[in-house]
Amino acid sequence: MFTGIIEAVGVIEKIEKTGSNINFTLSCPFTNELKVDQSLAHNGCCLTVVEIFENKYVVTAIDETLEKTNLGRWEVGSVVNLERCMMMNGRLDGHIVQGHVDHTGEIIDIENKDGSYFVTVQYNSEGSFVTVPQGSITVNGISLTVAKSEDFQFSVAIIPYTWEFTNMKNLQKGDKVNLEFDIVGKYIAKLINKQNVV
Repeated sequence: MFTGIIEAVGVIEKIEKTGSNINFTLSCPFTNELKVDQSLAHNGCCLTVVEIFENKYVVTAIDETLEKTNLGRWEVGSVVNLERCMMMNGRLDGHIVQGHVDHTGEIIDIENKDGSYFVTVQYNSEGSFVTVPQGSITVNGISLTVAKSEDFQFSVAIIPYTWEFTNMKNLQKGDKVNLEFDIVGKYIAKLINKQNVV
């Protein structure tokens, strides 16, 4: 379980395809604190550390993960948001994040608000995914508050700190981002859909 509070960014150092899987080698500021078999969220996608050497570590993304996330678009040099699992005695500074990406969204607008940024994301209608104003959404692993909500589209306001210390500042219109919708909202939406079918 994660909180959506990004600890640091990592850099993709090597990409190696093995069958339908991809092994990503990354470097990050806390590589020396990692352990093999540890879960680590990469742009909001939970991956397992499978190897550590020098100041780098390796994670493997399987075909299903590549289909549901933006990991297949990574290149050597790509900057990735990182978060280690939440400690049970820690504060929940963001919101409950599982590290299970629901699907990707597309950046359709980025507006500079004289220091802060207003980012609008569009997503497809597959699944029971909704947002509500002042609700929580995870974008590339970042816990954010929905500022504006429409059908299959939402906007978030990004403070300067988050913009500067995550990979948000590298995004452009048309880029794909990983989305994890609020877990409580997903359960409610599914229950309502079941009632409507009966």
